[in-house]
Amino acid sequence: MTVADIIIENGNLITFGGGTGRAEAIALAGGHILAVGTNAAVRETKGPDTRVIDAQNGTVLPGFIESHIHLFSGGLELGMLDLSTSHDPATVTAKVQEYAAQQPDAPVLYAIGAHYDLLGAGRSIDRHGLDRVIADRPFAVMAADHHTLWANTRALALAGILQGGNVPEGSEIVMGEDGLATGELLESGAYEYVLAETASGGRDLLGMTTGNDPVPPATAGQRAADKACLRAGLQHLAKTGVTTFHNMDGNFYQLELLSEIEAEGDLLCRGQIPFHLKNYDPIDRLNEADEMRRRYDTDWLWSGRLKLFHDGVVESGTAAMLRPYPNWPDSTGAPLFEPDQFNEICVRADAMGLQICVHAIGDAAVRGTLDGYAAARAANGSRDGRHRIEHIEVLHPDDLPRLRELDVVASVQPLHAPWGGLFPPPAEGQILHEDQKPLSYACQTIRETGVPMIFSSDWPVVPVEVLPSIGAAVAPMSLGGNWTDQRQSLHDALESYTAMGAYAEFNESKKGGLVPGMFADLVILSGDLDKVAPEDVGSTSVRLTICGGRVTYDADANWDARQGQF
Repeated sequence: MTVADIIIENGNLITFGGGTGRAEAIALAGGHILAVGTNAAVRETKGPDTRVIDAQNGTVLPGFIESHIHLFSGGLELGMLDLSTSHDPATVTAKVQEYAAQQPDAPVLYAIGAHYDLLGAGRSIDRHGLDRVIADRPFAVMAADHHTLWANTRALALAGILQGGNVPEGSEIVMGEDGLATGELLESGAYEYVLAETASGGRDLLGMTTGNDPVPPATAGQRAADKACLRAGLQHLAKTGVTTFHNMDGNFYQLELLSEIEAEGDLLCRGQIPFHLKNYDPIDRLNEADEMRRRYDTDWLWSGRLKLFHDGVVESGTAAMLRPYPNWPDSTGAPLFEPDQFNEICVRADAMGLQICVHAIGDAAVRGTLDGYAAARAANGSRDGRHRIEHIEVLHPDDLPRLRELDVVASVQPLHAPWGGLFPPPAEGQILHEDQKPLSYACQTIRETGVPMIFSSDWPVVPVEVLPSIGAAVAPMSLGGNWTDQRQSLHDALESYTAMGAYAEFNESKKGGLVPGMFADLVILSGDLDKVAPEDVGSTSVRLTICGGRVTYDADANWDARQGQF
């Protein structure tokens, strides 16, 4: 009989993945699950060197699968000035001045997390306002959604765009009546100029801004610094109970660094990195996606997925809408791809066997994405492609049934929704028409049609901690008015972070469940979720994370994550 390396007993196991549903103990051996059942039955696998962990009646789950993050930038931003709780000039000024004193040699003072009311409700953010915060050094702040960056005059001048500059379609250096940039830089094609001047050189976001590798190639010192960021990100994921992540930006550079980290024994989570095709790229770049898939294809690090951005975000008016915004009556935003161009990409990528995932927030972008998937099906026939739509924040009623008809995987972020509690709902007459609200952030409505649904954070847009996202899903804020109740059951929310995440990556036979033979990827929580009130789920913490049979995080002890030893 195989002897267990680790036994976890006295737990409230929720097995998912076709398991028995509930159990109280689990045995792990050789990086896989050996047995699941009662304490007495699982103890039969105990040997003299087996480590026994008492779950103390806490919930034990398959490891969380974080289906939408940006690992590189998330790791980098862990140590940066976070202005997410700042909403007035005095607070911003105090924090930035203190940060400036701590960073005397930074080429650009770079902050993150800004909401659109950073300098006060109803006040736009521009270079003049940021100059009043700090004028004698270049300063830039990234919006929480990472679709807008604001820069002061010195930062614009340093980046060479104070008088404007060339940007791809869908991005904009907003210009003022004085012929100079206002400081508002919409989308990555505009703000990459400023990022290039920061200490990181913008390498952390290259997988999103261009999908290319650094030019010129990163130096040895830069590679070491970038690997440190990725390691920090991986450690943070492990701390939150994540055992697999789906990155949403990608290039060969990230895969090279992660492959090196894996060889060094420090890859604490399994990860998938996509190929990112921009709207201005030639379609033949899909050959690079195929090469990425061939080169990286293990249980720990793989590709095989294409990422596209169809639009921006509603807050800045860059999300593509079917009709004008109520507060911008001359604008519907704009899709980043022409319909024929997007459809051709979908047809070719689908024919290559690539999985496609598309950022689509506005109802026009969602419709355009569905049209592309329909074109692929018409050209290539029906196949199990599991193509994804990321976000789906505004949905037209006519397109709700098409999600199921086209076998789309809906990728949703509970903390993006105004009912999630992090971002306020738009004011009346702003962003959304009243009749758009019933199908905005409508995850339960979508779920009820039978569409496979996965949950995630979009870290670093919002914190990557899983339990607060689940808490937001099971106990959403009541918004009243035309908003509909999108409350999730605890089982559905947990499944969207485990078994359905595995389904979305075609690995439902290997992970996402506590089932013998599956990977030994699991998480122990500090309490029993069955006994926690919905409004308190978000306060539950991760006690221990195991990935591939190795302890990658333990809240109760000092541990060596690389060796999995104490």
